[in-house]
Amino acid sequence: MDAQRQAQVAFYFTGKRPGDALEPVEGLGLRPALLARYRKLSALRYDYPLVLLGDTAGEGCIRPLSALVDEALGALAHGEDGDRLSHHVLRLEQCIREIAGMGTDASLSGLWQEAAERMGVGDDETLRESLARAFTAIKADGVVANCDARLASRLLSHIWAVTQQHKASHLQSTIARMVHCVSDILRADFARSALGRSADTLKASVGGMDLEGIDFDVMSRVLARTANRSTITETRRRRLEQLITALQSYDFSPDAFHFNSCARALEAWRERYPVLIGVARAIAMAELEIAGDYRDDRHDAFFDDYGADGLTPDDIALFADYLVCVNADTLDATEQAALMEILSFGLPMKILVQTDDLLEDSLPGSGRSGFGRSARHFANMAVGLNEVFVLQAAASHLPRCSNLIQRGIAYPGASLFSVFSGATEFSGDLPAYLVAAAAVESRAFPVFAYDPAAGHDWASRFSLALNPQPGVDWPVQTLTYEDSRRSGVTDTAAFTFVDFAALDERYAHHLARIPAERWDDTLVPVDEALAGDPRGEPDRVPCIFMVDADNRLQKVLVDEKLLREARRCREAWHSLQELGGIHNSHAQRMLAEERLAHAEQASEPAEANEALVRSDAETGSGPVADSIPEPPAEPSPDEAYIETARCTTCNECTQINDKMFAYDENRQAYIADPDAGTYAQLIEAAESCQVSIIHPGKPRNPNEPDLDELLKRAEPFF
Repeated sequence: MDAQRQAQVAFYFTGKRPGDALEPVEGLGLRPALLARYRKLSALRYDYPLVLLGDTAGEGCIRPLSALVDEALGALAHGEDGDRLSHHVLRLEQCIREIAGMGTDASLSGLWQEAAERMGVGDDETLRESLARAFTAIKADGVVANCDARLASRLLSHIWAVTQQHKASHLQSTIARMVHCVSDILRADFARSALGRSADTLKASVGGMDLEGIDFDVMSRVLARTANRSTITETRRRRLEQLITALQSYDFSPDAFHFNSCARALEAWRERYPVLIGVARAIAMAELEIAGDYRDDRHDAFFDDYGADGLTPDDIALFADYLVCVNADTLDATEQAALMEILSFGLPMKILVQTDDLLEDSLPGSGRSGFGRSARHFANMAVGLNEVFVLQAAASHLPRCSNLIQRGIAYPGASLFSVFSGATEFSGDLPAYLVAAAAVESRAFPVFAYDPAAGHDWASRFSLALNPQPGVDWPVQTLTYEDSRRSGVTDTAAFTFVDFAALDERYAHHLARIPAERWDDTLVPVDEALAGDPRGEPDRVPCIFMVDADNRLQKVLVDEKLLREARRCREAWHSLQELGGIHNSHAQRMLAEERLAHAEQASEPAEANEALVRSDAETGSGPVADSIPEPPAEPSPDEAYIETARCTTCNECTQINDKMFAYDENRQAYIADPDAGTYAQLIEAAESCQVSIIHPGKPRNPNEPDLDELLKRAEPFF
């Protein structure tokens, strides 16, 4: 073994850099090569900043700035001045994005004006006219929020507040109607009473009119003789008066239900619960009284014990939910116990657990095993409780999860939102958005949702759909660079957990730069190294592609400890895939058993056929083999096919290309025409298939772009 090879293997096992064959990466400002294109994030159009709109409910109360601008331009940018208007407004949008990146809390209208002034709107009449028209077309305003450490709590608080306001308005109108109806019952009863028919009462009831000529004493005597003398009992009168008091006691202000401590929220819930029982009891009693169905002998005993065994979910759903926003770093034993109690009992609380430092748990001396254990532990634990709504997502993906957030806020029980902010102090000058997005891309913090209200099985409740390429271990992207001869090279690279860890300066000692003159074929990408046997000395040592501040490509060696964490990350991802119905081990085992049984059944006719042919030869009779059906041929691995019998009719493939994919008479998918689409669509369908039954085969068009990348993505499905 030469010295260079020895140095690489030694670093792999020990993390120490012997001699000068390997160089430290500290201070080089390296980042994964796949992030090279995102040097200036504000120059790109993406989901941030967001505008928090206050005049609408649901997911519509959160809109990306770029979406609002696109809608305005779609309505205005036509005709001769269309290009000019688009140019002006898109310049202003970029300027707003730069200002928002500085951490402002301003409104869209305020930032619009500030950006316009920076662009010199006062000296350019055409520019001023373009921007004024565009802002009028947007017809919306709200606080602008960028992807930073505060984003998750601001976003959830906003959606929660809008939802609770609508909920409170509905309850308030319901209670006001009930109070009015119950009061009418009391007023009608008073009107029938002796006091209600007295001359003084009658005179007071028509105050403000010309009373000359009206004898209220005579009117009182007439009413006393002709009116219905029945009045409600004293017991019922007291009950109705108490109902009004109880109904009017509820506090409709949602601000009182926003907490930054699970323990404090739980304490407040216990204090408030008797009030809720009283109001829910009053609502139920009032409904009976208004309908005239309340019977003392039947209902008194029932309402005496109302709420003794807890309120029903329908009762609890009437009232405001709590919002609790906490950071994982502050969850001590008391807080964790309170969190567990809230989730276990399904209390109507929406809990945000934010994580800022995802990699702290796997640092030496952390006392914990495995990356991001505390961050991922809460979400995994909550899923295991079965009746808790759970959303795990990085801050970069929250805009795409807005409908899921709304469903979680509206869910009648407990909801847990586990969010990685990306706002860590250990990733240099990288924006929090990129760090958060890298966590999702690398499977370090996958996006998943568990919605108990979506159905009765895991296929309905659990989803991994918002992850990139959810059917494979690591997302594979195209990497374009220049080699030493300045020739363009297009390759593919997987973004693994190691790439994510390489963003964190605390992991620099697990990496070593290899000088370009020492690159050779003994280096292998991390995803390929993970596919090999982890035991013994590696045949080739793992490395990743990185770039320096000048975007020069670097190869960086990875030690065994970091590779071990990547393997642990991959296994955790495999567990989530199984929950999401991807590469499910039970389904694969059943498929293997079915194939074996099919092969055994196919061999029996062949053996019988052979025996019959032998018998015919011996007796001289004619052949009878033609009457025995041939066993079905195994599909060629080079041809695209679907295991149709296992299709779950999820519509994923037909939505990609309904000419290539079709359903048979049993509503199960098959490949109708492999030439009706591209090989890329076959791969996309295979990756999105929930039960992994699509096999793309080999490409039919040898000239299709990016075939090398597509073939690599197709490997898991052969």
